[in-house]
Amino acid sequence: MKKILILGGANLHCKLVKAAKEMGLYTIVTDYIENSPAKIMADKSYMLDIKDVDGIVKMCKEEKIDAVISTHLDPCQRYYYQICKELNLPCYIGNWEQVFTLTDKDAFKACCQKYGVDVIPTYEMNDNIEYPVLVKPAHSRGSRGQTVCYGAEELGRAIEFAESESDNKKAIIEKYMGNTGEFTMTYIFKDGVPYMTKTSDRYLGAIEHGLEKVGIGTVSPSQYTSLYINNVEECFLNMLKGLGIKNGPVFMQGFVDGNTVRFFDPGYRFPGSEYDTMFEKIWNIDIMKMMVNFALTGEITSEFGELRKDLALLKGKSVITLFPVIREGKIKEIRGLDKLDKMNEVVCYTIRHNEGETVGFTGNVNQRVAEVDIIAESVEALKVAIDNVLNTLEVIDENGENMLFGNIDTTKIKEVG
Repeated sequence: MKKILILGGANLHCKLVKAAKEMGLYTIVTDYIENSPAKIMADKSYMLDIKDVDGIVKMCKEEKIDAVISTHLDPCQRYYYQICKELNLPCYIGNWEQVFTLTDKDAFKACCQKYGVDVIPTYEMNDNIEYPVLVKPAHSRGSRGQTVCYGAEELGRAIEFAESESDNKKAIIEKYMGNTGEFTMTYIFKDGVPYMTKTSDRYLGAIEHGLEKVGIGTVSPSQYTSLYINNVEECFLNMLKGLGIKNGPVFMQGFVDGNTVRFFDPGYRFPGSEYDTMFEKIWNIDIMKMMVNFALTGEITSEFGELRKDLALLKGKSVITLFPVIREGKIKEIRGLDKLDKMNEVVCYTIRHNEGETVGFTGNVNQRVAEVDIIAESVEALKVAIDNVLNTLEVIDENGENMLFGNIDTTKIKEVG
């Protein structure tokens, strides 16, 4: 039986373990957390931090590992490349320049400017800064370390906070784009050919709730799909071609600004959600098995579904990755899950906080109590399904009150453009 190593044991990696097991592989997961979700599913696990390249390479040689895979989390990607290179195993990342450019915000911005791809204006400390600005870590994840500053008196503290949350201890000061639409998209590359699998509108929480840095829902296809294809895609794909991207997923986030998209967050990976589960249900394309097979063979084949150019349009359906958010408090009971199980539109869901857990208010992804993935036949049907889910799910605190608050306003969801 061939063996595959999955780097990282988060919930997102469970589907890699599942796919690999269904393909008859022996699965091993490593990270620094005991009993992380993917470890529980796997055949075997190790307490080796993904940063411990030498330790993981040594383990892989001892275990006679046949393949290594990492598909969803930025912190894993550089080490995934290094480990595969040391072991001479297939890796969809072709070289260090690619993974560095697509995981470092400064390097990404410089690359965008080289190819004429629009980015958000940034400032240095000695510039004439026009407020508000967003201060964020140069290298982090999950909206951690971010602060919106409305005046100079807030800037110093915000920079210290961002630097403390950044892997490279650097902060970025950029124009705050909070009043514009947020656009995300994903491609899968196969032998240098890009196939767009996703366009999305990412909805953030409200400033008055302190949730302006938290994504509370991602709706696909995006209302800005045509705008992106007509005005931005050519330049963007020229940049990825210039980087020499040949295989694997590339994910981007940006803000819509007039007739362009200003990108701010790259990833040589899939977005951190169960979108691919909904995608498989619509298109009968199993992306996870496709990537596991690549880890074994170095090729993306049609064995697990045929890639085509209209994938992002989802056959006219509308989907959402919904993130219900909660205020601070101690969770006594989570109600309504049995009803979610019976909703036809709900494809799957993941609960991120458990009964008995005390949740503080951090204003980041920690406020998300769940991920609920929904498919509907139209935008209007999607709105109804979202409201049904939010009216069904209850997170009850010790005082008997529902902790859900500040969730998505379905009247703002628009048709695909």
